[in-house]
Amino acid sequence: MPTRTASQEQPLDLVRAATQPGSLERGIDLLIALGAATRPVTLSQLCRSTGLPKSTAHRLLGVLCSRELATRTGNAYLPGELLESMAASARTRVPGSRRAVLPYLLYLYETTRQTVNLAVPAGLETRYVERLYGHNRVGSRSDGRDRAPLHCTATGKTLLAFDPKLRQELLARGGFERMTRRTITSLAALERELAQVRRHGVAYAQEEYTEGVACVAAPVFGPGGRVCMSVGVAAPASAAPLAKLGISVRGAAQAISAALLGA
Repeated sequence: MPTRTASQEQPLDLVRAATQPGSLERGIDLLIALGAATRPVTLSQLCRSTGLPKSTAHRLLGVLCSRELATRTGNAYLPGELLESMAASARTRVPGSRRAVLPYLLYLYETTRQTVNLAVPAGLETRYVERLYGHNRVGSRSDGRDRAPLHCTATGKTLLAFDPKLRQELLARGGFERMTRRTITSLAALERELAQVRRHGVAYAQEEYTEGVACVAAPVFGPGGRVCMSVGVAAPASAAPLAKLGISVRGAAQAISAALLGA
């Protein structure tokens, strides 16, 4: 019976190694599993869904967390900020939208003389992708990170009200953090408010995220009629009545929606 030499064995070993998934493929499997989950998933659950050994999954999750592609909460994992930001940009941005949007944002600033925000969803937060303001800009807890929770901001409530999938994700994870004494933390109260947003086409947040700051926002709809962005105005709580600001904000959002449809 013929025997194999060492030189003959080596190519077989190389072929066998090449057909086994490497760290990149295993990391991708973990990211796919995280992205498909509707709530935080444990290490054991990820191992069952990917078939990876616990030691391997734990090591790769550590790398993903260090690069903000995953994040750990308690003994479970979620998609990281970087991953969700990339997904949000791909999901919500409309080709040519910045050119169509900016003139209306500028007009809204000239009309209100308050901070104007354009926001998109980023996981369970609202991410501000455009901001216009003057020297009298009102300070907010979102300054410096351009992100804020969905449940206690006007832009966030707008996105929640018109995006059933986003709303389901928030409710599935449960628990609303109290940011100020006015923050809505009750699920029933939030659902009632979101129903009002859908009815009137405008959302309000009166010192719910930052003391002394009031916000108004309205939805922007892209091709297909889906909400893709939210336009908001942030002002001192003692400034002009929110209802008056709401008229301007809703008009700007409707104009932007029409511009995107015609782009």
